[in-house]
Amino acid sequence: MERDERAAWLRLLLTDGVGNETGRKLLAAFGSPEAVLGQSHTSLKAVTSARVADALTTPPAGFDAALDQLDAWLAGADDRHLLPLGDPHYPPELLQTADPPLLLYVLGQLGALQHPLRLAIVGSRNPTPQGALNAQQFAHALGQARVCVVSGLALGVDGAAHEGALAAGAPTIAVVGTGLDRVYPGRHRDLAHRIAAQGALVSEYPLGTPPLAPNFPKRNRIISGLSQGVLVVEAALQSGSLITARQAAEQGRDVFAIPGSIHSPQARGCHALIRQGAKLVESAQDILEELRVPDPLAPAPREPATTGPKDDLLAVMGFDPVTLDALQARCGLDTATLQARLLELELDGHLGRLPGGLLQRIGQS
Repeated sequence: MERDERAAWLRLLLTDGVGNETGRKLLAAFGSPEAVLGQSHTSLKAVTSARVADALTTPPAGFDAALDQLDAWLAGADDRHLLPLGDPHYPPELLQTADPPLLLYVLGQLGALQHPLRLAIVGSRNPTPQGALNAQQFAHALGQARVCVVSGLALGVDGAAHEGALAAGAPTIAVVGTGLDRVYPGRHRDLAHRIAAQGALVSEYPLGTPPLAPNFPKRNRIISGLSQGVLVVEAALQSGSLITARQAAEQGRDVFAIPGSIHSPQARGCHALIRQGAKLVESAQDILEELRVPDPLAPAPREPATTGPKDDLLAVMGFDPVTLDALQARCGLDTATLQARLLELELDGHLGRLPGGLLQRIGQS
């Protein structure tokens, strides 16, 4: 994209009152950002409001600095890209949604956006140990089957899903709610760099955009729009992940959910989705079969299901969260022996600790 064209796109999108809907109307009427900005006030007012027409007649405040910042960012590395509507690399799946972004900023490998099969994995920012493990293992198994995992770079399930895909050597896409010159949350800085090297970071927000709360639910439509399906790992009833699932259903995508304990608040969102028609899944193979994924060039290995060691303490614990007192009543061990056994199981990765002093057995997906 030449600088003049880039400048026109940026000016259009930074103009006060020009969102995706107004921008699409203007582009439909006049053909290109340059043509929009070349129109008379009268012509613009025939398509949009007088206030927006007024705003389009002069560059927005700070435009020159924003353009210089964008030019410098693009010149900084070969893996930085702008994809406007109509660009051959713009994901066609997004064009089929109700609200496609007018411009995408991409950091990483453009090939990830053209991957033949992409699946979103979303869930709680504060998952249970089992939930985080499920996200990582499902993403890893899907990655081995050459599926590109899409998520949102958030703490919890998102981060675990990206890590699982990367560990499988598969591409993964992170759709973020900030400008691509920022990483949020900060503790995912290293993860973001690895995603850019093996997949792509995607944003519709201009450089310099901070982590504003309204931007994160809004970006969820891109997560689902880029994907053929959405897997919800864990979610409370009031959860951004349910927004993503609802948008996926509205976009005609498949929605999958992993069931959990009836006592876990983090499972209630998934159970609600299942009641509403989401497909219950217990393994990545369930998803692959539902999506009718063609056999890859090399058969994707399916990890054998394991339940951990045949331990009598794990057997009496079950899979629901349990208090220490309740567990002691079930197993009859003295406190010192029980604590030692629990520590051993925790160190071996078979036990997780939840808020409120609860314990939970961790199974393998």
